[in-house]
Amino acid sequence: MFDVILYQPQIPPNTGNIIRLCANTGVGLHLIKPLGFSLEDKQLVRAGLDYHEFATLSVYDNWTECAARFTTHRMFAVSTRNSRHYDRVTYTKGDAFVFGPETSGLPTALLESFSEERRIRLPMLPESRSLNLSNAVAVVVYEAWRQMSFENGR
Repeated sequence: MFDVILYQPQIPPNTGNIIRLCANTGVGLHLIKPLGFSLEDKQLVRAGLDYHEFATLSVYDNWTECAARFTTHRMFAVSTRNSRHYDRVTYTKGDAFVFGPETSGLPTALLESFSEERRIRLPMLPESRSLNLSNAVAVVVYEAWRQMSFENGR
């Protein structure tokens, strides 16, 4: 129904948690290299438990290759540098959410390639820097799925 795109993720347990989230929500997961870990990493596998076989996972060599897969989909860049709150968007089936690396977020050039209405953020207290990547992904995925009345969920 939706897709999550992780641009150059660095921390294996975060990606493992996101694999588990995607397996449990029917969301496709797309990873863009370079990855900060091996897909066989013990921490990644442990965080994803036995959900890896239930997740739809694709890996791309670069942003251009991944973006070409989504030319007919709306993509939303999620960043602390955006101003539009994630809950102010009406999501539709096929939407994709792009998240940057844990330590730096999306590169400025990539972020600016998205139109203003396709740049979203999660609100935080003013002195806060960022949320954990897997938590941010979960919040956005569940809001989008909620808007679909949790279709196919139980």
